[in-house]
Amino acid sequence: MRMMVALLAAVFVWVWAWPAAAESMDAEKALLKGTRGVVNTVTGWVEIPKRIHETSLSDGALAGFTWGLLRGLGYGFIRTAAGLYELVTFPFPAPPGYAPVIQPEYVFVVEKSTRVQ
Repeated sequence: MRMMVALLAAVFVWVWAWPAAAESMDAEKALLKGTRGVVNTVTGWVEIPKRIHETSLSDGALAGFTWGLLRGLGYGFIRTAAGLYELVTFPFPAPPGYAPVIQPEYVFVVEKSTRVQ
């Protein structure tokens, strides 16, 4: 039984790491991905006040504290999960070229479509 579990674990690791072996590791990009993972994991909660503020500016205070809160919770969960994913997988070039898995890369970057003129 132990041999079967060990064999299954080895096959799982091999299959999981195989796509990453297609591209060589770039230490600078891997470190950037790891840093991005830490920052997004720690600051995911900032999406909540950010989305409340955005929605309040565009649709009013009531919408900000209802729909904006829900948007913030959703975006915060996604950003935190993306940060954890990047933190765990930072040594591997997945997605290709260590590209960010969420846009904008960081919560503090203001998207052009949300800027108030």
